[in-house]
Amino acid sequence: MENGAESGAEDGRAGVPEIRAATAEDTAAIGEIARAALILDAEHASALVARLLRPPPARRWTALVTRGLDGVLFASVSEGDRSAGHVDLLAVAPRAQRGGLGRALVAAAEDWLRGQGAVEARFAGNPPCYAWPGVDVRYTPAACLAESLGYEQYGVAWNMTADLTADLSTRADLVRLADLGVTVHEAAQDRRAVLAFVREHWGDTWAWETEQATGCHYASRGGKLLGFAAWGARPAWFGPMGVAQDARGLGVGRVLLRRCLAEQRASGLASAQISWVGPLGFYSRAVGARAERVFWLYRRDLR
Repeated sequence: MENGAESGAEDGRAGVPEIRAATAEDTAAIGEIARAALILDAEHASALVARLLRPPPARRWTALVTRGLDGVLFASVSEGDRSAGHVDLLAVAPRAQRGGLGRALVAAAEDWLRGQGAVEARFAGNPPCYAWPGVDVRYTPAACLAESLGYEQYGVAWNMTADLTADLSTRADLVRLADLGVTVHEAAQDRRAVLAFVREHWGDTWAWETEQATGCHYASRGGKLLGFAAWGARPAWFGPMGVAQDARGLGVGRVLLRRCLAEQRASGLASAQISWVGPLGFYSRAVGARAERVFWLYRRDLR
């Protein structure tokens, strides 16, 4: 179950866990490992695995598992920079933790990444298809493992949480925007036009996420797109969202955000994650979102 070169190396030496490339038959077991290990994300673990198993077509990636199907690791090489490799997800079933499986999986992944030409390995998200921006600080054993293997922390990222029981009304804003000639639409048959707009302003990464998204809305004036927002590209998360430079200050982003969050509430969610946030102030003012999940980004030279 990989796209690219040879699988992670097997090692039959005593005391060294055997690692192999996952196959399609391992999918259910991988989901079970993720649900058991990702205690903070168990509800969405299966959907997260499913997303990682369907990355962009050009991505070089692999899924490695231990012989006893007690651990799994997803790794990939950045499409924009082949010198950078990523550990996208590492999960070891609780029954097998503290037995060296995580360390063995990372070593096999590093070998695979070197084979792809990577000179650096990162415990960090590889957009547009990623699990998290980095290592959630609450998964402390993962951070300890990275540091024990010589990875250095080089960045911090965070998610914000939006309470979907809050006021998400847009009626007054829509009236005000209409007076300015701005209308807001759900992207349905016209999502192709939205994708072209996203690609022009923010590139292929955001365009792929928007294409994969469950829901998408956009604003326009006189036939010209001004901004967009999407949700569901990563299970239960909001994003991406962007407003063209010449349309900022109109209040378009607030409306697009609220409409997407209202759809997420209608889907049965009580809260939503706003991923890899830049402007904390905007989301705090617009919907009362709070910074909650903090991620450490790690890297190590593979040469």
